[in-house]
Amino acid sequence: MTPTATRPDGALDGGAVGAPVVRSEGLTKRFRNGQVAVDGIDLEVPRGAVYGFLGPNGSGKTTTIRMLLGLVQATAGRAWLLGEPMPDGGARVLPRVGALVEGPAFQPYLSGRANLERLDAVDASAPRRTSARRIGDALERVGLAAAARKPYRQYSLGMKQRLGLAAALLRPRELLVLDEPTNGLDPQGTREVRHLVRELAGEGATILVSSHLLSEIDQVCTHVGVMRQGRLLVQGPRDALGTADAAQVVVTTEPGSLAQARETFARLGLEETAVDGEVVAARLGAVALADVAPALVAAGVPVLGLEIRRPTLEDLFVELTGQGFDVSG
Repeated sequence: MTPTATRPDGALDGGAVGAPVVRSEGLTKRFRNGQVAVDGIDLEVPRGAVYGFLGPNGSGKTTTIRMLLGLVQATAGRAWLLGEPMPDGGARVLPRVGALVEGPAFQPYLSGRANLERLDAVDASAPRRTSARRIGDALERVGLAAAARKPYRQYSLGMKQRLGLAAALLRPRELLVLDEPTNGLDPQGTREVRHLVRELAGEGATILVSSHLLSEIDQVCTHVGVMRQGRLLVQGPRDALGTADAAQVVVTTEPGSLAQARETFARLGLEETAVDGEVVAARLGAVALADVAPALVAAGVPVLGLEIRRPTLEDLFVELTGQGFDVSG
């Protein structure tokens, strides 16, 4: 774990080199019936990361997020956001955090815009003179500008989710915590949220996004934490997770050159070579990718396409648990 400085009041020094934006130590939640929803997890979300917090429904993701934000009390352990201890530092840190947790709750008879106006009005740290502009920008950003004056009760599930995202974006945030942000969205809406996450990360925000949809998060995350049955199975940079030598190199060539491509792979020391249609694939292992294309060209193999296929998050989960991702938590 990266060393961090601690102030006398127990807060992490957010200015320390390498200080994580979200951190927990032994964070645990045990309910009165004895069920352990979260079992001693040590989260670490680096500054600037898009941290995919993954796990099947019921694995403890939302409970963890609620503890991090001070919405429920932890049974044991400690947590910090932006260097401040939670929940004690909530008043200082939460204005710098945007959050969408479980289903967003709004006044059903007010319009989407009016709901955001009420939220912005109760935020004492939000500048009043820019309220109308910020609300308009947030609605535009989530694709609700045309439905801004429509009553919330007439919103679809996906529109309600979009309004929740808009609420989290009313002000620039150092940290965004998004719990299942694509819930209820159609494929187009899901793509828009994926683009929005990339855009926000490019603007400098750190994003913790939980989901049970591995394929969606796999396209945007820089770091990953995988939950199952209340335990954090693994976390770290996305590219470093899984079996280090599990990547495959795949070359597309002409039908008459398949055997020659396979022989070239064998000479390079690539393993588990297989031919499928007009492609030859092999496990890259310790062979440098930069050596593959020159070797194929030197052997006279027409290289029509060359790609690297790395294990997906689904592959990682199966490797860790021996089960598919669609399991009860």
